[in-house]
Amino acid sequence: MENVENQGPSEGLANAAAGSSSSTVGATLRRAREAAGLSLAQIAVQTRIAERHLSAIEEDRLGDLAARTYAVGFSRTYARALGLDEKAIAEQVRRQLDAEGAREPVVVPHFEPGDPARVPSLRLAWVAAAGAIVVIAVLLVFWSNYLSPEGKLPDLTSDTPSAAPSAAAPQAPAPAPQPTNGPVVLTATVDGVWLRVTDTTGKLVEKTLKQNESWTVPQGAQAPQLRLGRPDGLAITVGGKAIAPLATKPMVMSGVSLVPADLLARGQSGAGAPASGAPAPAAPATVPTAGASAPAPLSTTSN
Repeated sequence: MENVENQGPSEGLANAAAGSSSSTVGATLRRAREAAGLSLAQIAVQTRIAERHLSAIEEDRLGDLAARTYAVGFSRTYARALGLDEKAIAEQVRRQLDAEGAREPVVVPHFEPGDPARVPSLRLAWVAAAGAIVVIAVLLVFWSNYLSPEGKLPDLTSDTPSAAPSAAAPQAPAPAPQPTNGPVVLTATVDGVWLRVTDTTGKLVEKTLKQNESWTVPQGAQAPQLRLGRPDGLAITVGGKAIAPLATKPMVMSGVSLVPADLLARGQSGAGAPASGAPAPAAPATVPTAGASAPAPLSTTSN
């Protein structure tokens, strides 16, 4: 007679698997676990399956699990941990469930929740979240630096040194004092000029001007600034004096100061320019005739 007490763990697992055809899944797994000298707690740690689920499988209470896929998945993982044929165990679980008349409420194709190897780890989830945050930050930086529609304000404050007047040319009259606190009037020279004016208290106006339509900056505005999309179609006057155009082509401009002193610093478009902002034609320069000399001063000494 064969001595059963002298069987090793590997022989016990083989005997447990050999008797699986004539026993239930729970009995087969329980015998294999006992033959391997393992407890339910050790199997739970190894497979990451709750001990209560393992106990339900060994007691053939497959209907206590959440769904058919859980029963199959948990049994496959349990069998793999014991070195049994997991495919045979899974097929036996399906037959046992069919015999018991169990129904599967939810079908999850190609995924068995009982297999922890197929469930993403918490570390992988954190890495994916961090990667998504980095991608969003890179897109925001790229948008703000390269795709912003706002144009740059052209440099209109540089002064070009004028040529010294000729000794024979008459001296030009001294320019009249410029107003520094006159009303600032914005007038559209074309149709559809959108603008927005803000100051330290908030937004003063945001509208689209029609051709020849004007808007005056309030006297009490604190550091008003202008943003617009057609600087080439807007005329600005300070106290009735026309200011040079902000630009010669359509573009988005922002941060244009509407303080009278700042506007006058840009330079005027010419004396006598109309209030609508259209630049007046420049007067032809007087060119002295070659060979002409300046008239001699009259003598006041009498003979």
